[in-house]
Amino acid sequence: MIDCPELRAACAEQLRARETQTAALTAFIGLDGFVDEIIHVVDKRENAEKFDRITHIAKLGERISAAAGRSTNVELVRKLTKLGGNGPIMANALASFGLKVTYVGALGWPNLHPVFEPFSRRAEVHSIGEPGGTDALEFEDGKLIFGKLTQLAEITWPNIQARYGREKFAEKFHTASLVGLVNWTMLPYMSDIWSAIQRELCPDVTGPRRRMFIDLADPEKRSNNDIARALELIASFNRYFDVMLGLNEKEACEISRVLGLAPKPHTPDGLAAMAAEINKHVPVETVVVHPTAYALAVTNGAVCQVRGPYCAKPFITTGAGDHFNSGFCVGKLLGLNNEMSLLAGVATSGFYVRTAKSPTLSDIAGLLTDWPKD
Repeated sequence: MIDCPELRAACAEQLRARETQTAALTAFIGLDGFVDEIIHVVDKRENAEKFDRITHIAKLGERISAAAGRSTNVELVRKLTKLGGNGPIMANALASFGLKVTYVGALGWPNLHPVFEPFSRRAEVHSIGEPGGTDALEFEDGKLIFGKLTQLAEITWPNIQARYGREKFAEKFHTASLVGLVNWTMLPYMSDIWSAIQRELCPDVTGPRRRMFIDLADPEKRSNNDIARALELIASFNRYFDVMLGLNEKEACEISRVLGLAPKPHTPDGLAAMAAEINKHVPVETVVVHPTAYALAVTNGAVCQVRGPYCAKPFITTGAGDHFNSGFCVGKLLGLNNEMSLLAGVATSGFYVRTAKSPTLSDIAGLLTDWPKD
């Protein structure tokens, strides 16, 4: 596990030196979209304005379990309404870094949902369907995501062509520095979309190899056959792109189980071994895994791990992984190695959970230089 002030300082220097290069980079991201409600759960209410929140998931679980056969009341307090979805959050963060971003996804139909209007001023945004909804119950040790997804069935290859345009999609797909197709789990027709893209657009991919990022999002609710098909399609993209597959710790364990791999210890070394085995079975350029306190990447069997700026009491956690993904991708686009790209990722996530804002490269360079102590 790398926890080296000298490496962080070198990474900050590299990011500052290359900051102007982001203006020449383009990203084509899709296809989901959510309206996120960030929610705290009341433990004890003192008065109309003041309450103590439930800080740990297990405590809420105990309260719910105790209500079996009797019922109970759980009070939810909305803290923030924001743009959501793996794609919009990642794309918004990339735009903050200075990339020219094009986003296609479920942001409102026929009119853009108001929550995405600030995003539309920072990126070229095209909506092809109604967004889903997310109630994100946040705790100090994690979050519970309750999603409303029915409307995302509108995100299909025929609708992409009809509502955005086949030629426009093909042009962006064939030229962007980074292509990101994320949130497979929440989009019921994403595998069909990937298959159509590989059949109809990938044969025309030419020129230097570019980068593609894919994030499955928590696949636990999908069948083993669905997950296996998705993994095959992801590996097939690597014929045309340098594919980066992003996973959090839970997702890595689920993929390992579906692949039939032997269980590994719940340690950094165990997770590193798991990621390396996943990469053997899903032969993409890089598998990157981001638990809350550190992150690791595997390329050609070589594993590196870096410690993150862990925050015991984050201001926000929903979207932290998407910010990590954007920082890691920017590092790779700027030519940084895996170690420094991981540092860019954890610094991006670390800045976001402390501020609820997407950082600039100067912001994450500053965090790397002045590394948090908590």
